Amino acid sequence: MPRVLLTLAILMVACVGYAALAPVAVLNLLAATGGDLLTPPVTYGTLPRQRLDVYRPSVAAPPDGYPVVVFFYGGSWNRGERANYKFVAAALASRGVMTLVADYRLYPAVRYPEFLEDSAKALAYGLENAKALGGNPKRVFVMGHSAGAYNAAMLAFDARWLRPSGHSPTELAGFIGLAGPYDFLPIVNPDVKPVFFHPDYPPGTQVFEHVSAAAPRTFLGAARTDDLVDPQRNTVGLAGRLQAVGRPVTMQLYDRVNHMTLAAAFAAPLHWLAPVLDDVVAFINTP
Repeated sequence: MPRVLLTLAILMVACVGYAALAPVAVLNLLAATGGDLLTPPVTYGTLPRQRLDVYRPSVAAPPDGYPVVVFFYGGSWNRGERANYKFVAAALASRGVMTLVADYRLYPAVRYPEFLEDSAKALAYGLENAKALGGNPKRVFVMGHSAGAYNAAMLAFDARWLRPSGHSPTELAGFIGLAGPYDFLPIVNPDVKPVFFHPDYPPGTQVFEHVSAAAPRTFLGAARTDDLVDPQRNTVGLAGRLQAVGRPVTMQLYDRVNHMTLAAAFAAPLHWLAPVLDDVVAFINTP
């Protein structure tokens, strides 16, 4: 891979925010091979944003089927497109993990909790269709980065979101959260304030409030230094809450990345930034 292209990818993700991340196509250009995108996209609801893409590994499936990840991207609940996260899905698929990348409705079209209702429908699709797609229905993980990690965590820890579809967090093999905001009131980010009706926050919006002994096995990863989502308050804090109720949790803080490049490290030539892909796959493959 030409050094100039590699440098461009790193600088792009390190120096810009979600609003300017259209050049994430560079990361998709650098995406791993070893997974096949199934077309057309899956419709998990009746609305235009209720769609997901399925990336199936090209290697032979284990006897019980591939492990499955349902992935939600970040973007302050204001922006994001599933196609922009091919590099994450392809990386996981190249390691034998079937990956579903879901869109969900965003502000200003919706506010809390509609995006959680969409996310729950997408996860329910994964649970219900894992076997038909070649996955193992007993090895379904919910995963997200940034705002998407919040979505995933709420589905994993708060049973009210999956309940309308007839499912429960107890069906999950685990939760994987990367740079997630789990305890973020009062909100200071102007993009996020209207999403949660600042300052009149609805009750029950914080992941911390829903940690219990019923929580699934958890992997938490974050940059050690993150100017957008405080890793001590959120990642370290959530790990402590889980440990306090006796739930298994694996936590990793990474030194050479920030909020954005933590996700960029999934792109094949950028793995050296942080072993986050290796750590996530090891978590998935641990019984």
